[in-house]
Order: sequence, then C-alpha cells, then structure tokens
Amino acid sequence: MDELKIVASASYIPPTVITNDQLAQIMDTSDEWITTRTGIKERRVSLKANTSSLCVQVAKELLKKSKIKAEEVDLIIVATMSPDSNTPATAAIVQGEIEAKNAFAFDISAACSGFVYGLKVAANFLKDEQIKNVLLIGGEVLSKLVDWTDRKTAVLFGDGAAGVLLTSADTQQSYLLSSDIKTFGASHAKLTAGCDQVSPSFPPTGPQRPTAFGMDGREVYNFATRQVPKSLVRACEQAGLTPDQVDLFLLHQANARIIQSVAKKMKLPLEKFPTNIAKYGNTSATSIPLLLAELSEQGVLERGQIIAFSGFGGGLTLGTVIIKY
Repeated sequence: MDELKIVASASYIPPTVITNDQLAQIMDTSDEWITTRTGIKERRVSLKANTSSLCVQVAKELLKKSKIKAEEVDLIIVATMSPDSNTPATAAIVQGEIEAKNAFAFDISAACSGFVYGLKVAANFLKDEQIKNVLLIGGEVLSKLVDWTDRKTAVLFGDGAAGVLLTSADTQQSYLLSSDIKTFGASHAKLTAGCDQVSPSFPPTGPQRPTAFGMDGREVYNFATRQVPKSLVRACEQAGLTPDQVDLFLLHQANARIIQSVAKKMKLPLEKFPTNIAKYGNTSATSIPLLLAELSEQGVLERGQIIAFSGFGGGLTLGTVIIKY
C-alpha cells in the first residue's frame, strides 16, 4: 500500500453548453439517437480558452481549498490528449501561471486513462521525502479535435478540466491500495485523434494539419465492456477485497451503456456507479476527476470509503486504481 491522500478536488467547466438539439441542426442526428446510444444530453465547449487556461482555474481552486501556497507545490501533472502544444507541456504553462516556482511539471498522454495513470505516477513520486504536495489535473479541449460533420464522434466529446491535490497521508489512514495498469498498443488504430500527417514530398506543398477523431466505435465498446470488469476484479484481488466491498466505482464517462454493462457483469448495483455523462459527454482525462469533484461537492464522499477509479480509451489504454479515501 502507498500512502496517498486526496486533500481537495476541484473542476472548471466552460460556460458554453451545446445540446443534442443544437447538434441536430448541423448534422443528421437527433436527441433521441444520441441519448439512447450514449446517455449524453449536452456537453460543454471552450470557445476561447485553451487547455492550460482551464487547468489553471482548477489549480487555483485546489490551492484555495487545500490552503496550500503555490510555492509549496512540488509536482504538477496534467493528463491530457488535447494539450496547448507539443511543447511546452501544458503542465509547464500551469506551473508558470500559478507561480509554483518550486514545482517540476510534465504531461501524461494516456487519453481517457490519463488521470488513473497519473494517480499511480503521483503515488510513486510521493514516496520521495522531498515531494509533499502534488497537483494532478485532467484537462481537455477536445472540441479542437472534433469533426463537426461526423456524427459518430462529434456527439460524444466535451471540454473541461478537473483535478486533485495529493499528499502522502500523514494520518496513515488514506492509501492507494492497488493498481492495474495496462496498454493494448496492438489496437492503437481503433481510436485516434490529432495525428500529424507525414509530408509526401519536400518541400511540403502546404501546412500539415492534425487529424480529427477517428474511432471504431464497436471495437472500443467491446474492449471496454470486456476489459474493465477484468481490471476491476484484478485490482480488488490485489487489494484483498471483494468487489462488493468497494463503496463507489468512478469509471471514465465514455458511454452510459458501457457503465451499465460493467455493473451488470460484476453483479453489482448500478447505484455504486455514479455518472454525470448526461451533462458533460466524454471529457477524456477530465471525466473521472470531474465526477469526483461533483460527488465531493454533493457530500457523497466520506473519509474511509473504498473507491475504485477506472479509465479506458485511446492507446488502447486501461487503468484501475483503488484507494481508501
């Protein structure tokens, strides 16, 4: 077990709401078609602010809630598949904007599993006595990568940022109990976005533009419904728990039907699998910490609860972490 305490959680969601009915005005779709297949009713779109700006808002709120000064932050990790740029890292921009002058910073690119991967990475860094406070933020402006003429993908994704401030648990009551982290790189082409085009000649004939989302929806759905229950069971076994001993399962909010399928396969009540996908759509690395922040604000979370986080998506990646909150 690794000592790991979530001191605070926070989120920032862009104000612009795009409903299913609005999408139906620009493409061949309908509210019924989207809702029945995904559970999504609306999503947020960032019209002006880039990923780092959303993450900065989250970072400032985390510092405020935890009563920690920026210079007391030792590490900043941003999980994102929609960074501001290839370099600098989005986390570096956040570090500069909040003036966390003593922190080092880097991004994690693991798509929808990014926040879970980040929890495992942060837990390992917190074993170092020199590292006390870690900001872990999932931030996405996926609208940059959406082809708004493709109804198979455009209806799915939304923008936002959310995260946590982590520390090693001084009370020895909060732990990372287990983790199950896997990558299925042989299936990398099943979900892609932002692929740079290779120039066919020199000199290039024009600017190279990253590609929009491309997804084999059926294969990704099958991957998630097959692999997520297995990962959750493995993580529970590693933690010495049975699945029914877990209080809450916070899954990546990709599709309501995936979450329902996972609950059914594990023979657990759906009430243990909270969702907010109807309001925000698939926000990739943001979705799990966004759900966590909402549950915290609603007073659902209690210290001592056993919580399983599970992310899955592009890579293909899969990650489950179980913590004692």
